[in-house]
Amino acid sequence: MDELLFKEETYKIIGCAMEVYNELGFGFLEGVYQEALAIELNIKKIYFKNQVMLEIYYKGHKLEKEYKPDFIVDDKIVIELKAEDKINNSDIAQIINYLKATKLKLGLIINFGNKEKLEWRRIVLENK
Repeated sequence: MDELLFKEETYKIIGCAMEVYNELGFGFLEGVYQEALAIELNIKKIYFKNQVMLEIYYKGHKLEKEYKPDFIVDDKIVIELKAEDKINNSDIAQIINYLKATKLKLGLIINFGNKEKLEWRRIVLENK
Protein backbone atom coordinates (compact mmCIF):
# COMPACT_ATOMS: atom_id res chain seq x y z
CA MET A 1 0.00 0.00 0.00
CA ASP A 2 1.32 3.44 -0.90
CA GLU A 3 2.17 5.88 1.87
CA LEU A 4 -0.24 8.82 2.14
CA LEU A 5 1.15 12.06 0.73
CA PHE A 6 2.23 14.40 3.56
CA LYS A 7 0.64 12.11 6.13
CA GLU A 8 2.28 13.68 9.20
CA GLU A 9 1.56 17.25 8.11
CA THR A 10 -2.07 16.37 7.34
CA TYR A 11 -2.43 14.74 10.76
CA LYS A 12 -1.17 17.92 12.47
CA ILE A 13 -3.42 20.21 10.41
CA ILE A 14 -6.51 18.10 11.08
CA GLY A 15 -5.56 18.03 14.77
CA CYS A 16 -5.53 21.84 14.79
CA ALA A 17 -8.88 21.95 13.00
CA MET A 18 -10.36 19.51 15.53
CA GLU A 19 -9.14 21.71 18.35
CA VAL A 20 -10.88 24.70 16.76
CA TYR A 21 -14.08 22.70 16.19
CA ASN A 22 -14.06 21.38 19.77
CA GLU A 23 -13.57 24.90 21.11
CA LEU A 24 -16.03 26.79 18.87
CA GLY A 25 -18.46 24.12 17.69
CA PHE A 26 -20.45 24.73 14.52
CA GLY A 27 -22.54 27.71 13.44
CA PHE A 28 -20.01 30.49 12.91
CA LEU A 29 -19.14 32.00 9.56
CA GLU A 30 -16.09 30.71 7.73
CA GLY A 31 -14.01 33.78 8.64
CA VAL A 32 -14.25 32.99 12.35
CA TYR A 33 -12.87 29.51 11.78
CA GLN A 34 -10.14 30.91 9.56
CA GLU A 35 -8.92 33.28 12.27
CA ALA A 36 -9.13 30.59 14.93
CA LEU A 37 -7.28 28.04 12.79
CA ALA A 38 -4.51 30.58 12.10
CA ILE A 39 -4.09 31.01 15.86
CA GLU A 40 -4.02 27.24 16.39
CA LEU A 41 -1.48 26.70 13.59
CA ASN A 42 0.72 29.37 15.19
CA ILE A 43 0.39 27.73 18.61
CA LYS A 44 1.49 24.41 17.08
CA LYS A 45 4.31 26.19 15.22
CA ILE A 46 3.06 25.08 11.80
CA TYR A 47 4.29 27.35 9.01
CA PHE A 48 1.52 28.75 6.82
CA LYS A 49 0.49 31.62 4.61
CA ASN A 50 -3.11 32.73 4.54
CA GLN A 51 -5.16 34.24 1.75
CA VAL A 52 -2.29 34.27 -0.75
CA MET A 53 -3.32 35.66 -4.14
CA LEU A 54 -2.86 33.10 -6.91
CA GLU A 55 -2.45 34.31 -10.47
CA ILE A 56 -4.36 32.41 -13.14
CA TYR A 57 -3.14 32.09 -16.72
CA TYR A 58 -4.93 31.17 -19.91
CA LYS A 59 -2.74 30.32 -22.92
CA GLY A 60 0.08 32.37 -21.47
CA HIS A 61 -2.09 35.38 -20.63
CA LYS A 62 -2.52 36.44 -17.03
CA LEU A 63 -6.18 36.78 -16.16
CA GLU A 64 -7.49 39.60 -13.99
CA LYS A 65 -9.34 37.12 -11.78
CA GLU A 66 -7.25 35.76 -8.92
CA TYR A 67 -7.88 32.96 -6.43
CA LYS A 68 -7.27 33.18 -2.69
CA PRO A 69 -7.11 29.84 -0.88
CA ASP A 70 -7.57 30.12 2.88
CA PHE A 71 -4.15 28.65 3.72
CA ILE A 72 -1.04 27.18 2.16
CA VAL A 73 0.84 25.11 4.74
CA ASP A 74 4.57 24.40 4.49
CA ASP A 75 4.44 25.59 0.85
CA LYS A 76 2.98 22.19 -0.08
CA ILE A 77 -0.62 21.80 1.15
CA VAL A 78 -3.57 23.97 0.10
CA ILE A 79 -6.34 24.30 2.68
CA GLU A 80 -9.83 25.56 1.94
CA LEU A 81 -12.22 26.06 4.85
CA LYS A 82 -15.98 25.74 4.67
CA ALA A 83 -18.87 26.30 7.07
CA GLU A 84 -21.58 24.33 5.25
CA ASP A 85 -23.82 21.37 6.01
CA LYS A 86 -21.47 19.12 4.05
CA ILE A 87 -18.63 19.17 1.55
CA ASN A 88 -20.02 19.26 -1.98
CA ASN A 89 -18.78 18.86 -5.55
CA SER A 90 -18.25 22.62 -5.95
CA ASP A 91 -15.89 22.58 -2.97
CA ILE A 92 -13.92 19.73 -4.54
CA ALA A 93 -13.74 21.55 -7.89
CA GLN A 94 -12.52 24.69 -6.09
CA ILE A 95 -9.65 22.89 -4.34
CA ILE A 96 -8.68 21.15 -7.58
CA ASN A 97 -8.44 24.56 -9.27
CA TYR A 98 -6.28 25.83 -6.41
CA LEU A 99 -3.99 22.82 -6.81
CA LYS A 100 -3.72 23.44 -10.55
CA ALA A 101 -2.93 27.13 -9.98
CA THR A 102 -0.29 26.42 -7.32
CA LYS A 103 1.07 23.26 -8.97
CA LEU A 104 0.85 21.61 -5.54
CA LYS A 105 -0.35 18.02 -5.12
CA LEU A 106 -2.34 17.96 -1.89
CA GLY A 107 -5.40 19.94 -0.88
CA LEU A 108 -7.54 19.69 2.24
CA ILE A 109 -11.13 20.83 2.45
CA ILE A 110 -12.07 21.32 6.10
CA ASN A 111 -15.72 21.88 6.87
CA PHE A 112 -16.76 23.28 10.26
CA GLY A 113 -20.46 23.49 9.34
CA ASN A 114 -21.50 19.93 10.20
CA LYS A 115 -23.20 20.05 13.60
CA GLU A 116 -22.15 16.52 14.54
CA LYS A 117 -18.45 16.48 13.67
CA LEU A 118 -15.62 18.14 11.83
CA GLU A 119 -15.66 17.05 8.20
CA TRP A 120 -12.59 17.00 5.99
CA ARG A 121 -11.43 15.58 2.70
CA ARG A 122 -8.00 15.04 1.14
CA ILE A 123 -7.69 15.79 -2.55
CA VAL A 124 -4.54 14.62 -4.32
CA LEU A 125 -3.81 15.98 -7.77
CA GLU A 126 -1.19 14.32 -9.90
CA ASN A 127 0.36 17.20 -11.79
CA LYS A 128 1.24 16.62 -15.43
